[in-house]
Amino acid sequence: QVRLVESGGGSVQAGESLTLRCVVSGNDADRMNCIGWGRQLPGKEREGIAALFPDSGVAYYRDSVKGRFTTYKIGEPVSLRMNNLTPEDTGMYYCTAFCYEDGLGDFAYWGQGTQVTVSP
Repeated sequence: QVRLVESGGGSVQAGESLTLRCVVSGNDADRMNCIGWGRQLPGKEREGIAALFPDSGVAYYRDSVKGRFTTYKIGEPVSLRMNNLTPEDTGMYYCTAFCYEDGLGDFAYWGQGTQVTVSP
């Protein structure tokens, strides 16, 4: 089993930054081929936005966040740095783990989520 616990969500103004963090634990934590992030925007389906493959150091991003969001892992935890946030980024953000494909696809595990709210 894998447990994912996010932290760092909150309310910011447009143009500001936030860093989310995720602690991965559980018996299968070391078997995760990737650690990533997903989000659910109001009225939309849940989607993956970033996937980091620690063995290769390669990260993939959804076009809507590319160039603004960066995921990285320096020891523990895994982090998602979000720059230049806009109101359209408002939603619930999830830590994710285990990728079904080599790239940005679906994840096997999702955390409970942390809310990010961006005001104009």
